[in-house]
Amino acid sequence: MLYRFLYLLIFLFSTETVFSQEIQRPKLVVGIVIDQMRYEYLYRFNRYYCRDGFNKLLNNGTNFTFAHYNYVPTTTAPGHASIYTGTTPAYHGIIANDFYDRQLHKIVNAVSDSTRKSIGSTDHQGEISPYRLLSTTITDQLKLATMGVSKVISVSLKDRAAVLPGGHMANAAYWYDNQTGDIISSSYYMNELPLYVNEFNKRRSANKYLSKGWSLSLPIKDYSNCSPDKSQYKDDMLNEGTTYLLHNFNNLENKIKYEAIETSPFGNQLVEELAKSVLINENLGKGNETDFLAISFSSTDHVGHEYGTYSMETEDIYIKLDSLLDDFLNILDKQVGENNYLLFLTADHGALETPSYLKDNNLPVGELNTKQFSSSLKSFIAKKYGDEKLIENISNKQIFFNRSIIEKNNLDIHLIEQSVADYLRDTFPSIMAIFTRDVLENNIPSRESTNLTLNGFNPVLSGDVAFTLKPGYLLNYQEKGTTHSASYSYDTHVPMIFYGWHIPKQIINTPVYTIDIAPTIADLLKITEPSASIGIPLIK
Repeated sequence: MLYRFLYLLIFLFSTETVFSQEIQRPKLVVGIVIDQMRYEYLYRFNRYYCRDGFNKLLNNGTNFTFAHYNYVPTTTAPGHASIYTGTTPAYHGIIANDFYDRQLHKIVNAVSDSTRKSIGSTDHQGEISPYRLLSTTITDQLKLATMGVSKVISVSLKDRAAVLPGGHMANAAYWYDNQTGDIISSSYYMNELPLYVNEFNKRRSANKYLSKGWSLSLPIKDYSNCSPDKSQYKDDMLNEGTTYLLHNFNNLENKIKYEAIETSPFGNQLVEELAKSVLINENLGKGNETDFLAISFSSTDHVGHEYGTYSMETEDIYIKLDSLLDDFLNILDKQVGENNYLLFLTADHGALETPSYLKDNNLPVGELNTKQFSSSLKSFIAKKYGDEKLIENISNKQIFFNRSIIEKNNLDIHLIEQSVADYLRDTFPSIMAIFTRDVLENNIPSRESTNLTLNGFNPVLSGDVAFTLKPGYLLNYQEKGTTHSASYSYDTHVPMIFYGWHIPKQIINTPVYTIDIAPTIADLLKITEPSASIGIPLIK
């Protein structure tokens, strides 16, 4: 009898111990997105990286070397939305940076919201909210899991790169007003800027950077992974009369000087300064629940667009960004504790190698001229169906038909779809694949990259015929700089590294997708993944 009693006591004690175990979570999650960062930049410029920037993450974290986007278009708004929702535009609804709205009959911005007011500015750049985002985000799920106690704050130069990671429940999202040089927000989040953000703006950091000019981090002879400084592949966007780097802002009109900050390393420096200020003043990682700081560095994208992937500017901005990461990781270690935060780093898309450089080296490159394309297609429609206005809109490699004209004239939309698809195939050799709505709506988007157009197609928001171009082909060829949005590896292959709390040191080269980031974080935090998530957790 005594043995049974003792056994019962031991059982009850051990059961109570199991049930009362506290769930272990990091003090802080930090998400870092680098706009337009090709995966290869981790290694192409690595010889110039310091020990504690990118290399600290590479050497001490989990590095997924074959992470891709599994949809098109590969652009900023869909990229940030997909990272944080764990799903594709088919489900989260952010189908492009700007896209056609059938109800409003106009192009709309992914985060514009005229019902909101600018906070910290008198212009319209704060009329922003995440209301078009159809899924919850990992940041929303953290807020839900902690009954709103967790703080979620997101910062970037770009409004969409701040708003979409923050989700619907963020405490704050901040971005750069390129008309004033200030950091602003939206009435969606607050009625006025916090004191520390006002103090940040009073320092007029943008003016300080404008007066300094852009100089090289290293002696010019060390820049061996780029084309010559004086290059025909980059633009003289600063009106200097030369494309040589060093750059200054002296020849720009005052009204566009603040905009020029974005296409320089100073944009990233401004964001890092703001992120540090948020971290310290909001006491992130100091509370009883996990907080979340989302950071997006956008100047890399602006520089890539203007100067191209092989420019000295691109090489230099990554060397400088590496130093910023070194500084920020050091601040995190001091403020939160080296083993108390969980961090991931990725990109929202890659970029095509500079098209002119490809062309000069006899590599496949070309264009689909949008003006000629539109004129030709409308002529075909007018001849076949009697009214070119049957084409309501052409944007983002999608064709929208006017449903009212189709109904009024008792036309068969399915036959129109197929006849347009046949015309495109017979007329435009630069087009690679063509998909009608009938085909896309009869298939289910998935985590796999079997059909990137399907994964980016939202039945309510997208067009009636979608198409892709051949590898290396663009909508309208550009002589200077580069661009992105395609379904090929140069746009889809990006870095994906996890670091910090409970993250093992390892390299994994099996195929994974950026939509796996949010469910991985959810699994580590032991919370529910975002509502439309189709990704999978990657770290055990």
